[in-house]
Amino acid sequence: MTVTYTARVANARFGGFSQLLLLWRGSIYKLLWRELLCFLGLYMALSATYRFVLTEGQKRYFEKLVIYCDQYASLIPVSFVLGFYVNLVVHRWWNQYLCMPLPDALMCIVSGTVHGRDERGRLYRRTLMRYAGLSAVLILRSVSTAVFKRFPTIDHVVEAGFMTREERKKFENLNSSYNKYWVPCVWFSNLAAQARREGRIRDNSALKLLLEELTVFRGKCSMLFHYDWISVPLVYTQVVTIAVYSYFLACLIGRQFLDPAQGYKDHNLDLFVPVFTLLQFFFYAGWLKVAEQLINPFGEDDDDFETNFLIDRNFQVSMLAVDEMYDDLAMLEKDLYWDAAEARAPYTAATAFQRQQPSFQGSTFDITLAKEDMQFQRPDGVDVPLGEAQGDFLQRLLPVGPGMAAGGLLGRRLSLLRRKNSCVSEASTAASCVCAGALDGAAPECGCGDLLLDPGLQEPEPEPLTGPEPSATGPVAEPFTTVSMPMSRGPAPPWLPSPIGEEEESLA
Repeated sequence: MTVTYTARVANARFGGFSQLLLLWRGSIYKLLWRELLCFLGLYMALSATYRFVLTEGQKRYFEKLVIYCDQYASLIPVSFVLGFYVNLVVHRWWNQYLCMPLPDALMCIVSGTVHGRDERGRLYRRTLMRYAGLSAVLILRSVSTAVFKRFPTIDHVVEAGFMTREERKKFENLNSSYNKYWVPCVWFSNLAAQARREGRIRDNSALKLLLEELTVFRGKCSMLFHYDWISVPLVYTQVVTIAVYSYFLACLIGRQFLDPAQGYKDHNLDLFVPVFTLLQFFFYAGWLKVAEQLINPFGEDDDDFETNFLIDRNFQVSMLAVDEMYDDLAMLEKDLYWDAAEARAPYTAATAFQRQQPSFQGSTFDITLAKEDMQFQRPDGVDVPLGEAQGDFLQRLLPVGPGMAAGGLLGRRLSLLRRKNSCVSEASTAASCVCAGALDGAAPECGCGDLLLDPGLQEPEPEPLTGPEPSATGPVAEPFTTVSMPMSRGPAPPWLPSPIGEEEESLA
């Protein structure tokens, strides 16, 4: 069962993690104590041989071997290789948990889309969720040793109630040499389509939603199968294992304490137990043990996934959701805060201090500025009010050229925009400039309507089109017929400015 210690570290305090060091189940001591005793035993055996068995000449040769191993053992990149490998394994371990097929979303959709309080409606809902649970059981018994021990054969699956005997015949008669965990998902789809034809599922949108959630559920089952099939490349695991084992094999010899009387460099102290070498072995070998435990979380280690627990939980809650809880609603009542302007739940005495804390408004709400820094600045060289100075923004963006002349088309458009903006600004600030008289058919008193009647902005009258002059040698062509164009619309009231595109048509 998974070792959970979340409640022990809910609050950060002095020595918060130190109380976890005494736990045995799921600990590094339980994983590593055999390897640590083996390493320490070999080290002590070599040390005793050097001190009490070897002759003086053999001791000098062994001392040279110790110095050589200690010098070149650091060339093995054990921390680099091991760090990347453990990071890969931990990432893979968490992704496998995210692929666990949970029926929570699917059972809510089944309960809300497959209708009927009669026995057949209940049979539809329970059978749909049983097919989903059966698919999860089939894939988990393919990847998890704990689930396989619980359901070693299909007969055990039938006896457990996940599959009927008729369904077992169809399952076994299906001629396929591949893993058939997907078969219950196909049964689910066919049964949902039948429920739609009978009207249990009332529209195609509900059927589409149901099948989409089934696709997500089946995709997680498929990912578990692929994680079990595609492992971390074997060469990577072998390289990491060889790097760690060879490094500490060199440390068995290279970290021996030599006779201080010989005057070797860094060998001024003679001890029997290599404390820091044992700590280094504990860290590196323990790191490798972490990867060994997490690389396949579907085993029976202390921290492996509780697959049998998930099967029991998922099957029970899915049946409750689609059967006993179907269409089971409490009486609608007004909540406690029905007439409250500001609803706020009460606090207990242990959490009352949190009520006094102000709500977070944003990280910039605490910034203070000096009064002079909060004044808007006018553009350089402009001594007009800020709102009027902004009217020349469009003119500053456009280059000066022939088209900007007073008689040019672009110049007339800019002049129209400036006047129009000025008229709208005055109409929005002066209450008397509403042109109320224009509503009664009289001429407006403010003169805003004259802006669009500026003679300089009027379109010149088109010259009448005449046909080509008759040729002296050829036949006379028929003259062009002059067609009168519809009159332009009158100017819009100043309180309802016309779109710029319509004014451009009159200026074109």
